[in-house]
Amino acid sequence: MSVYKKLQEARMKLQNTALKKSGHNKFAGYYYFELGDFLPAIQKICTEMNLCGVVSFDHNMAFLQINDTEDGTSVMFTSPMSSAALKGCHDVQNLGAVQTYLRRYLWVNAFEIVEHDALDAVMGADAPKKFETVAAKPAAVKPTKPAVKAALPGEWTLKPIGDDFTESLKVGLDAMLQLATSPDDVANIFKVNRSSFDKVKETSPEAYTEMMAKFTATKNSLTKE
Repeated sequence: MSVYKKLQEARMKLQNTALKKSGHNKFAGYYYFELGDFLPAIQKICTEMNLCGVVSFDHNMAFLQINDTEDGTSVMFTSPMSSAALKGCHDVQNLGAVQTYLRRYLWVNAFEIVEHDALDAVMGADAPKKFETVAAKPAAVKPTKPAVKAALPGEWTLKPIGDDFTESLKVGLDAMLQLATSPDDVANIFKVNRSSFDKVKETSPEAYTEMMAKFTATKNSLTKE
């Protein structure tokens, strides 16, 4: 059995495992998986399947190599490194925060862990109070109230609404990435909204790191399809 077949069977075992989401985004009102919610289950399944995941980092990239301990074959998942600037923290604490985020996203990517709550939250009745997606066309007509609509190619402009620019942008990004159907869509989302992401990078490096990791995970997932 190849490492790919074992990994796919491991994904199915995880899919049939009851996991509880402990992360809570109070701004958007949805729950999400933290690393500790799924990693113990993954490690148990990998042991049963004779798989071993090894996370490592260098200056530019983060790596998750999943090895078949029986035949020595392996598959590699990667993500660009980033930085954090948490208030009141030393450099090594900021490094630890980055590594924790990247470990989570690498495992989410490797095991195809999908979280729909971000999209569901902005599609709900209360979501328009927080977020609006506006078509990036000169003659676009503004809707009567904020809403999220299915985007067409080139219509990826995010317009955060509310007092917290960063949190609102994060919710909008989650929605747009869920709507993306190709790596080009992911690239367009970043390109059209780059100025907003640059603003977040200056004011909240930790949030910027999290959003860039979501771009990478989504692009890798769509590339494999």
